[in-house]
Amino acid sequence: MAKTTSVMILYRDCRKNHAVNTGRYAVDGCREFMPAGDAGSPGALLCAACDCHRNFHRKDVLLRGHDDTFPCDCSSVSTTPK
Repeated sequence: MAKTTSVMILYRDCRKNHAVNTGRYAVDGCREFMPAGDAGSPGALLCAACDCHRNFHRKDVLLRGHDDTFPCDCSSVSTTPK
């Protein structure tokens, strides 16, 4: 029997270059995509925080691990012995 893989997609920091016309690089500091509308509406593709399209936000694809959990991207170090 084939095993199914679960995927979680997260949209992180905004990478839109607001200074492209001047030849420089400047971002607005938006740290995470927050939809501006309900799922399925056109507003769901716009970020409520920075008003950019979702495509400007960094896309992370997380695959469910063997223990049925998604990997954590937190910076804390585990002190649990292995």
